[in-house]
Amino acid sequence: MAKVFAIANQKGGVGKTTTCINLAASLVATRRRVLLIDLDPQGNATMGSGVDKHALEHSVYDVLIGECDLAQAMHFSEHGGYQLLPANRDLTAAEVVLLEMQMKESRLRTALAPIRENYDYILIDCPPSLSMLTLNALVASDGVIIPMQCEYYALEGLSDLVDNIKRIGTLLNPQLKIEGLLRTMYDPRLSLINDVSAQLQEHFGDQLYDTVIPRNVRLAEAPSFGMPALSYDKQSRGAQAYLELANELVRRQRRKARAATAL
Repeated sequence: MAKVFAIANQKGGVGKTTTCINLAASLVATRRRVLLIDLDPQGNATMGSGVDKHALEHSVYDVLIGECDLAQAMHFSEHGGYQLLPANRDLTAAEVVLLEMQMKESRLRTALAPIRENYDYILIDCPPSLSMLTLNALVASDGVIIPMQCEYYALEGLSDLVDNIKRIGTLLNPQLKIEGLLRTMYDPRLSLINDVSAQLQEHFGDQLYDTVIPRNVRLAEAPSFGMPALSYDKQSRGAQAYLELANELVRRQRRKARAATAL
């Protein structure tokens, strides 16, 4: 059964969508079956996967409100090699519509239940706020991957995010946990970045991924061509970093599975 991970941070511009697209493609490169869910009304993960958000007949919005099933809304990312549940501006209306629906915070979890066996990993690209959409993502997930820049204000926002994840875990999804923290746009030449990185290591220990994602021009260029960096420039530092992250994620999952079996 698929492991479901929300890629979330309440702060914008930290690399959530970049991480979603490139981690999905990198997991495919390790021969995993992957579904990427775009849960951000901006639809950047959709466009970055090579799917035109303006030409969608059905989207994740229709799935959430029950107007179609997952299969009807699904697309295939040709360059990424993964399945995509796309989004566009229609998703903005979901914030209001869901408030009037029963089990409003678990609509996505219910929709995913019949197809989890078909995938190894399901990644959810969340909007940069604790909205009803993000709540649906967190209720549907086994864990949260938090991309973040190593800067002072990021640390302040991180404590709020961790508190919210714990609160949602207590109230709505007992299995929810922080899967890992990912340092993005990393430049080791800056002393502040190294200082913040050391603080993260001290406070989060093994939850901090060893892999860091560097600032990389190819990572920034790839979405405009509707493809992950692995397809755009496989040898780029950004593409290789996400490939390392995918392998680290898989190794962690294997260790956890062995530990659970040994109990």
